Amino acid sequence: MQRLLSLATMIALGGGVWMFLSGGGLDQLAVDANAPPTQAAPTAGAWNPGANAPANPPAFPQATTANMPVTIGAAAPQLNDGPTIRIASFNIQVFGDKKLSDSRLAYTLAKIIQQFDVVAIQEIRTQNDRHMEDFVRLVNSAGAHYDYVVGPRLGNSKSTEQYAYVFNTDKIMIDRVSVYTVGDPDNLLHREPLVASFSTKVDASVAFTFTLVNVHTDPDAPVLAQELQALAEVYRVVRRAGGNEDDVIMLGDFNADDQKMGQTRLGMIPDLKPLVRGAGVFSNTRQNQLYDNLLIHTPSTTEYLGRSGVYNYAQPLNMSVAQAEMVSDHFPVWAEFSAYERDYNGRIASRATTAVR
Repeated sequence: MQRLLSLATMIALGGGVWMFLSGGGLDQLAVDANAPPTQAAPTAGAWNPGANAPANPPAFPQATTANMPVTIGAAAPQLNDGPTIRIASFNIQVFGDKKLSDSRLAYTLAKIIQQFDVVAIQEIRTQNDRHMEDFVRLVNSAGAHYDYVVGPRLGNSKSTEQYAYVFNTDKIMIDRVSVYTVGDPDNLLHREPLVASFSTKVDASVAFTFTLVNVHTDPDAPVLAQELQALAEVYRVVRRAGGNEDDVIMLGDFNADDQKMGQTRLGMIPDLKPLVRGAGVFSNTRQNQLYDNLLIHTPSTTEYLGRSGVYNYAQPLNMSVAQAEMVSDHFPVWAEFSAYERDYNGRIASRATTAVR
């Protein structure tokens, strides 16, 4: 653990590493933590994932704050009306050339991404270096303005994967010097997390700045237990390496629910809480497992607005489970945050002056 800590710290402080710089909705039907999930029944003429994109593709009405469910255990009191951002994690199963070449699948994925301001993506599997560039071009084809960073190919097998962040440049800026892959000389992790720091596009003196740690664990039980233990050290390393940045959000496919994580060193870090949790809350397409999550340090990240959940994209398109799984075997998980930096008392915190209401 000490070697992982020291090397990752040097990497971050050295400004370094594995940095790949490229590229220039749906109704928010998420799972309420207090209610069991529902699956819309497919109807005649429903979404056909094998077909080419139709002349009149299915409608994707924009999500609104009004229909966003509130998960249990909100980390902060509600703010008054003001700019917000949505951060999400999405394991796009075997996201490679085949999936992107199917115009209906690619169109659906692009529309899902557009529902969020920052999306951490896992399981990119391709040798095509233009894959994410082509995908983000599709995301932007209807007038959106997204950009991306993508990490190196990682893994202890021949089937390597990449992480990426896709973000809405109308609302989010990335610190490109901050992008790095955590060092892991003892090979404690199957795929080392990709780290990046972001800021909202509001007055710089009050902008919410945050660091994301994108993870995808190995589901094999003995390896998974080891990885969840190691991720506790990763979290501490990234937080220390970030200097004054205390808003560190670890997100991704943990292959473990909130209960299982709570029994590991990761889950035992004081005040580090999963935002997606509760009985009957599942993030896989079959709706029987909670694999994906966002973890925040609740005393620090008071910008969290208490709204989070699982984005079930199958419902507005009347997909069957089999159809939904052609998009991915995971649904995205998301959480909503204020665009303004806040201090511990719930006030907007100015870096240039004292805290103001």
